[in-house]
Amino acid sequence: MYPFVRFAKETVKYRNAPKLGLLETHVSYHRCWPWDLDPWIELNNGRTLTLYDLGRIPMAMRTGLTQVLRRNRWGITVAGNSTRYRQRIRAFERFELRSRCVGWDDRFIYVEQSMWKGDICANHILIRSAFTSSKGIIPPAQVVQELNADAVSPALPAWVQAWIAADGERPWPPARD
Repeated sequence: MYPFVRFAKETVKYRNAPKLGLLETHVSYHRCWPWDLDPWIELNNGRTLTLYDLGRIPMAMRTGLTQVLRRNRWGITVAGNSTRYRQRIRAFERFELRSRCVGWDDRFIYVEQSMWKGDICANHILIRSAFTSSKGIIPPAQVVQELNADAVSPALPAWVQAWIAADGERPWPPARD
């Protein structure tokens, strides 16, 4: 089940937090609860993806993105991701969640997120999202202009560009064997 209570807590907690620039980092703190666990008593990989919402949504609020989306009746949807898991997060452990936009291209905005246990990165994700309307995908530059920010993206890091290129080679739809 989606963590609605945690989502509400994060929304209330950050509703009056200082504004962030579009490329600044939102930092939040969380705990791994028993309902987040897999059979090996560690944070479930699917729950990890859900918990990343608890970083992206307050980040969107603090940058003004949520208000722009509501005002224009636009939405945002995850269009792809790549996750790297390196350290277990076990029951009741606290972790820091860091979320930041790294840039955009003609179709997507790219957000980098990571979960940290002290100085150790437990996992890291790159998320590609699309802005949507009843007419289809909205160019990110248009959304960024609505934020009164520079509509030109900073250069995407080389590793993000490589992921975009690699994902572009992936067949779609996949073969049905």
